[in-house]
Amino acid sequence: MARTSKPQVWKVRVPASSANLGPGFDALGLALGLYLECRFKQSDRLRIHATGRDAELISLGEDNLIWQTALRVARDVHSELPPIELEIANDIPIGKGLGSSAAALTAGVVIADMLLSLGWKPLRILDEAARIEGHPDNVAACVLGSIVASAIDSGGVARAVRLELPARFGVAVVVPDFVLPTEQARLALPECYSRADAIFNVQRAALLVAALAKGSTTAFPTALEDRVHQPYRMRLVPGLEEILKLRAPGLLGCALSGAGPSILVFYERGFEQVCDLVRQIFALKGHEAEILWVEIARRGYELVEETFDAAAPLAAREESR
Repeated sequence: MARTSKPQVWKVRVPASSANLGPGFDALGLALGLYLECRFKQSDRLRIHATGRDAELISLGEDNLIWQTALRVARDVHSELPPIELEIANDIPIGKGLGSSAAALTAGVVIADMLLSLGWKPLRILDEAARIEGHPDNVAACVLGSIVASAIDSGGVARAVRLELPARFGVAVVVPDFVLPTEQARLALPECYSRADAIFNVQRAALLVAALAKGSTTAFPTALEDRVHQPYRMRLVPGLEEILKLRAPGLLGCALSGAGPSILVFYERGFEQVCDLVRQIFALKGHEAEILWVEIARRGYELVEETFDAAAPLAAREESR
């Protein structure tokens, strides 16, 4: 009797991320407990299924960002990627500054690494994802988890160091009911900055890293102040100016999450109610907003193997459960 084949099915799970954290423009990021999950296997042709949050915004064709990233990795290593069946389950709001594209990029690199048997370690995954993304902050959080300081060195290699959020600190994300394309948010920024503004941000980025490493509350909210990107994006995010000025017991401070429009809120545990102040400001500006009570994702992407006795479509298997 012939043995039943067991096709390899892999699952990669990548966390959402928030970048910049106020003064750390393109340098600081943290991983959030919202996930992009992809199950994939080799197939006779490309098949993509998508479920979950904003699934209608995810392309099911050749231009899917995950697939295009995997193809780019294959080209970079002068190899050919076999077609796959890809099942996407998404929890990350798309177009809201929570690293949905960085998660997709990271997933695409991991998928290519697995299918092409490249054997890349996480730091090599990070380096490739950062090169494709153009900056390392979001993808560093996707790969390493927790809070990450990152940079591209003079040789073009991504370098990153992670640290843990102090246990007494909590984070939440307030997500408004409108989208802000990253390209539009980038165009709002100037080409150059004054020496005073550069020094202002360097001081606060250093202070923020030290405060997070030591769990100091006295450095806040000064440590979250910024003159590089948030002032220029205020006209694109109604209420941002008022949100950044919020002060209340237990509120460490707020920052635009990535390019926005979502707001990252740092608070002392036990003072969760301060997050509603941000929602109220959005409401005053005519926008509904959702508070996402998330934890820091202490691990970056995770890859596991699944095996099945039949070669039925992944989506069909999911429906049969």
